[in-house]
Amino acid sequence: MMGFATVGFFPSPSPFCAFSSSSSLSPNGSVSSSSSYSPSPSSSSSSSSSPWLVLVDNSGEQTQREKLGISSSHKWRMVISYDGTKFKGWQYQQSPPTIQCLIENALIRITKLDRKELCLVGASRTDTGVHAWGQVAHFTTPFTYDSLESLHAAMNGLLPPEIRVREISAALPDFHARFSTKSKIYHYRIYNGLIMDPFQSLYAYHSAYRLNPCAVREAAAYFVGKHDFSSFANASRNDREVDPVKQIFRFDVTEVEALLQLEVEGTGFLYRQVRNMVALLLQIGREALPPDIVPKIIAARDRKELAKVALSAPPHGLCLMSVNYNQKVLEPPEGYPPASFGRSHQVSKCKLTFY
Repeated sequence: MMGFATVGFFPSPSPFCAFSSSSSLSPNGSVSSSSSYSPSPSSSSSSSSSPWLVLVDNSGEQTQREKLGISSSHKWRMVISYDGTKFKGWQYQQSPPTIQCLIENALIRITKLDRKELCLVGASRTDTGVHAWGQVAHFTTPFTYDSLESLHAAMNGLLPPEIRVREISAALPDFHARFSTKSKIYHYRIYNGLIMDPFQSLYAYHSAYRLNPCAVREAAAYFVGKHDFSSFANASRNDREVDPVKQIFRFDVTEVEALLQLEVEGTGFLYRQVRNMVALLLQIGREALPPDIVPKIIAARDRKELAKVALSAPPHGLCLMSVNYNQKVLEPPEGYPPASFGRSHQVSKCKLTFY
C-alpha cells in the first residue's frame, strides 16, 4: 500500500450533487455589506520569522507576491466537485467560462483580492466536458481567518450549482496542489446496455457494441507499470506535462449490470492520455483488436500508431475522482482554524404541518 493520503474520494460518492449575496466576507468569518475588510489581528502585522507566513513552492507565487509588495501569505486548500458538461474545462479563460475562472471570480468577490494575489492553482487541468469529484486546488491570501465556515458557505453561494467546494482547510506553506501530487485516480464510465439510460447520459459513454469485459481487463493490465506513453498523448498545450514517462499503479475494470467502470491510478497523465487509453480498450472490448496490441502501441512511442486503430474517447465519461498526497504535506498548520466541510441548518420549531 502506498504511503500517502487521498484527498477528495469517498467510497460511494454522489458525484454531482444558498447563501447568495453581494456582501463581502471579512477574514474573521463575518459577513459584511461593506466593500472593505479588516484582516484578523493575527495577520495585520507578521514577523518574518513565522514559518507559516512564508510561501515556499515551485509555482512562482512567492515571486509574484514580492512584485506586488506582499510580505507574507497564508495558503488554503480546497476539494472541489463539478459537472463539467457546460464548462470549457478547468484552465482559466473568461469566455466560454471555465471552472477556474468561476472559482476565482467568487474568491475575488469575497476577499476583494485580484487573481494575481490569489494565485489559484488546480491539481489537474481537466478538459472540456470532463467531470471531477475530487479536484484539489489551493489559493493564498495576505490575511488569515478565524473560521472557514462562512468563507465556505459564501463560496458555494456564489458558484453555480454545477460546481461545489466540498472542503476548505489551511495548508502548509510548502503544499502545492499540483506539484505535491503523488497520484491521481480517474474513472471512465461506459454504459454497455442496448438502450442508453437517460440518467447516465451526461456521465457515461454509451457503447453501441457489446463489449467483452474479460478482454478489456486483460488489455488494461498491460498499461500497469512505468512506461513512455507518447503513443497515448495528444499534442501538448500551454505548459502541460512534457515528460512522457509515467507510472500506472493499477487499472481496474469493474462490471456492475450494464455499467463498465474503468478506474486508473497513476503518478500523472499526459494530455488526453486516459481518454486515448480508453479508446483502445473500447476497440479491444469490441473484439476488433487483440489485447496484446497494447504493449506494441506503447513500444511504438508514436501517437500516429494509435490513430490508425482508435479515436479518442468522448470526455463526458471521464471523472477525476481523487488526488493523493503524502500525509505529511496534508498535516494542518498550527494556529489556523479547523477545516470546513460545510455546515447544516437546523430548524428549532416546525411551523408547517405538511410539506
